[in-house]
Amino acid sequence: MTDDEPARIRAAGGVVWRPAAAGVEVCLVHRPRYDDWSLPKGKLDPGEHPLRAAVREVAEEADVRAVPQVRLPTIQYRSEGRPKAVDYWSMRAVAEGGFQPDTEVDQVHWLPVDEAVRRVSYPHDGEVIAAFAALPPVTATVLLVRHGHAGRRGTWTGPDAGRPLDAEGWAQAQALAELVALVRPVRLLAASARRCVQTLDPAAARLDLPIEVAGDLDEPKPGQQPDECVLAAAARLTELAEAGDPVAVCSQGKVIPGMLEGLTGEAGDFTTPKGGGWLLAFTGSRLLAADRL
Repeated sequence: MTDDEPARIRAAGGVVWRPAAAGVEVCLVHRPRYDDWSLPKGKLDPGEHPLRAAVREVAEEADVRAVPQVRLPTIQYRSEGRPKAVDYWSMRAVAEGGFQPDTEVDQVHWLPVDEAVRRVSYPHDGEVIAAFAALPPVTATVLLVRHGHAGRRGTWTGPDAGRPLDAEGWAQAQALAELVALVRPVRLLAASARRCVQTLDPAAARLDLPIEVAGDLDEPKPGQQPDECVLAAAARLTELAEAGDPVAVCSQGKVIPGMLEGLTGEAGDFTTPKGGGWLLAFTGSRLLAADRL
């Protein structure tokens, strides 16, 4: 962006789907102001994570509670003279409220994919729906995070496993709790280090779920082979995915990159900052997508 270029508008939305007799249906909204049919989307609030904004906008515009699954193409165009970028996710509808028309959205329609592509008013919406339609079915989602900031390893005098989150780490844990809640997990699992368990504490309180301590998510201890730890962690994630339920997992920085390389079968940049994470989508035991949060 040049000095004269206006600030980019950030927005987010979703291709929301539900099962139907002949496959799936996706949700479109009609906006009376523009007299158009589009995917539900809206602008980010200040400081809001795009994933949270996408889920919020779907709820506000279509009165649908949905769980995000896979990141879809980001669409960029100009709106009212400013550059605009809209991040999209595929989302599974889990609850529908009693939609009430208003001045922003006056109709919500559920349509088969082919019909939805024809109905939308803008070609880029059709491209996003087509990208969704090309995906295999998602059978499980895992939110994988690295623990929050926990001070400096060299300044902690006790056993490293007991090193706690610092103030920055607790702030990261609170922010992660919002993202964890979006996937509606039925289980929370953490590596045995204190900082990993603490990172999921706010999510556990918010969701009223226990935290299961899982030693096979730990980084290597003295005398352990790193590859063995990575394989054990990847096997645990695969086992969780095969169960088919959404889960959230907190592990450590020396484990996550190798785990994701093994699951994707690709050598990529899976370095994960403290308090960062990934939205993982599986089809059966196969990792379909790993989207950085």
